Amino acid sequence: MPDFIDTDIVKKIENLRQELHRHNNRYYVMDAPEISDAEYDRIMRQLIELEAHYPELSSPDSPSMRVGALPLKKFDTIKHTVRMLSLDNAFSDSDILDFNRRVKKELMTDGEILYTAEPKMDGVAVELVYGDGKLVVGSTRGDGETGEVITSNVKTIRTVPILLEHHGDEKKAPARLEVRGEVVISREGFKRLNEEMSNNGLPLFANPRNAAAGSLRQLDPRVTARRPLEIFIYGIGDVADMNINSHGDLLCRLKSFGFRINPHIKKKITIAEVIEYFRELEEKRNGLPYDIDGMVIKVDSIEFQLQLGTTSRSPRWAIACKFKAIQETTRVLKIEVQVGRTGTLTPVAHLETVNIGGVKVNRATLHNEDEIRRKDIRIGDTVLVQRAGDVIPEIVKAIDTVRTGRETIFTMPASCPFCDTPVVQDEGEASIRCINDACPAKIKAQIEHFASKRAFNIDGLGEKLINQLVDKGYLSSFADIFYLDKEKIGNLDNMGAKSAENLSESIEKSKIISFSRFLYALGIRHVGEHIAEILASKYGCIENLYDAKYDDLKDIKGIGPVLAQSIAEFFILKENRKKIDQILKCGVNIHPEKGNIKQTLDGKIFVLTGTLETMTRSEAIQKIRILGGKVSESVSKKTDFVIAGQSPGSKIEKARALGVHIIDEEGFKEIAGAGLIDS
Repeated sequence: MPDFIDTDIVKKIENLRQELHRHNNRYYVMDAPEISDAEYDRIMRQLIELEAHYPELSSPDSPSMRVGALPLKKFDTIKHTVRMLSLDNAFSDSDILDFNRRVKKELMTDGEILYTAEPKMDGVAVELVYGDGKLVVGSTRGDGETGEVITSNVKTIRTVPILLEHHGDEKKAPARLEVRGEVVISREGFKRLNEEMSNNGLPLFANPRNAAAGSLRQLDPRVTARRPLEIFIYGIGDVADMNINSHGDLLCRLKSFGFRINPHIKKKITIAEVIEYFRELEEKRNGLPYDIDGMVIKVDSIEFQLQLGTTSRSPRWAIACKFKAIQETTRVLKIEVQVGRTGTLTPVAHLETVNIGGVKVNRATLHNEDEIRRKDIRIGDTVLVQRAGDVIPEIVKAIDTVRTGRETIFTMPASCPFCDTPVVQDEGEASIRCINDACPAKIKAQIEHFASKRAFNIDGLGEKLINQLVDKGYLSSFADIFYLDKEKIGNLDNMGAKSAENLSESIEKSKIISFSRFLYALGIRHVGEHIAEILASKYGCIENLYDAKYDDLKDIKGIGPVLAQSIAEFFILKENRKKIDQILKCGVNIHPEKGNIKQTLDGKIFVLTGTLETMTRSEAIQKIRILGGKVSESVSKKTDFVIAGQSPGSKIEKARALGVHIIDEEGFKEIAGAGLIDS
């Protein structure tokens, strides 16, 4: 601090900041404001004027950051310590009961499982990272693994605490805390925003969710600051020791730190109460000030959550219960057939554009011919359309009472509409397929899948460019991507030297890839991300899969006969091996996955306390579970090991009193390393 600044000024600025932080918490979290909005604005203006006069006293923790920082040139990216997973969906009472049965089966218990239920906000998921009680990073969900850094933007949201509240040492915020929440715009805020956009001659937002997403991704935080964004926190990522055993209690603790938690959350309720509350919440849906599209239920016990774990895409301890979709009527203009990457022919209805829940819908999948026959959908029909789970458009039924007689019955083609190859129908399947590997539509879909975010993630290689590249003969398979000529690309429509250079750099960057993503990118029939991870873990490298036999594959947990047949047939074909060899020869570097894993920690129970130096708490938990061990939040006589990091809590004393083995991070690495082969 410069000597010439009066200490009274320094003290006054600090007092104003503390006062504004306190009023933010009382208004947005406690719902008990002490001053009017006008008084709050007066205090804020006073702070901004002082900070402008004494810029050397500026602070990233100041409430004045609510008005926005200077514009950015682009967003940086950050890898989430713990992946931000999506949720599986339930659409009925029976789906919810099935979820409860799966949970009990996995936990091997007949006892009652308690859940926490909360509204499923229709907004944008973000992560906020706090260090020593200060907001240090805000990021988008992104692809679940990597998000965009939007710290300056989230600081403009008044319901985001910049500094966390403290209530004594017992309830002090941990040294590192990652929280996840949903950024939304209320219905009233959305109405005001669109009125403002209209008055300024700007295009209107389709719905509150789109408005929230667009507002968060503004390069100029001052624009974000003018948008009516709010946030509700619903969970955590990585966190230092908090000694919380219940998800409901976790939310209460987060609220004590100054985070806004949804007031309609129900804690520690039975599955019967979950179903009852789901119906109650659906009735309340339209009366809420913001959009919700369902209810999320989570197993309340943190220990049970850890035992249940996750799949590659979603936690096994949580599920999204979706409300009945909003429906509208429209007309089928025509039905076209698309060909996917595995050759499956899918009929798609082109509709008169209709607005469903704020989203313009003009197409809907019809799945297959059996589905069209079952619903008796004809070209020209008036139909009832819904967004299934408020997301995917689908035709519910044709309204046959208004038919005029001019409607046309649709018939699936006997040959591929793109290459004229006769289609085939596998026994026991409703869909028909084009089996021509040279089919241009099939090739385009395969390349699009190969370049997608969850596969090679080649930025700039989208549908329109792929169509041009295939039509021009520059691409005949996904393997050709790595041999593209920059000059030829630069001469294509809407391209140019700079765009070609950017694409070339993106292709080069994509050459470093994990084995599971590589397998997913190949587009093997029936092999999604989860199966790709299973295969990568089992076989370790692509050469091992070349020789994989059907009998061995079908016995792998999670695969079975149909998948085994598909995988075996893919690697038998010389053409597929040739494509893989082409990819490897051009410098693609596949990260090796873990090989066979010995269950050296089978049945052992671990408790973690303190902050680890070389790995996150989540990484340590994952290693324990991979090796067959279990993780508990509390120390008991059944505990085998307590892993002590820096600044351990009271769990150490309890472990000593019970005679439990206490090991440090290096000791844990020795135990964990002994079970990993070729890791």
